[in-house]
Amino acid sequence: MEIRVTVKQLGKKHPVLSEQKIEIAYEDFTISLENLLKLIVQQQVAAFNAKSFEREDEDDIKIPQDHYLNILTDTGKVGFGSIYNLKKADVQKAETNAIQAFEDGLFAVFYNDEQLERLTQTIDLSSQHPFTFIRLAFLAGSYW
Repeated sequence: MEIRVTVKQLGKKHPVLSEQKIEIAYEDFTISLENLLKLIVQQQVAAFNAKSFEREDEDDIKIPQDHYLNILTDTGKVGFGSIYNLKKADVQKAETNAIQAFEDGLFAVFYNDEQLERLTQTIDLSSQHPFTFIRLAFLAGSYW
């Protein structure tokens, strides 16, 4: 099944990831938020692990194109496409981390402008609305 996903960050004008279509291994039209998160993580880990880890495929020049630099600086992370850690991602750990991050409030999930607040909440995928993931940041402060 194909779903549409957008990733945003509070306080930023442009989304971190514009709307993308993601193919998940699921055929039914109702799913719990927990299962949806796990399926998205499985798809993303598979895509990451499929990337080439060959040394000769690395970008030796490491200079982004001019039009790409503005996008990178807007997101706050400048990367050059090289993978420095040659380990493959572990699906089980990634699923556990994603569920824990949701429970800890590190990101919020919206479907059809409605916030999904519980992992047991069921979602009707037949309407094919886009999912919006918003990365939340804690304010830093100090005690006097």
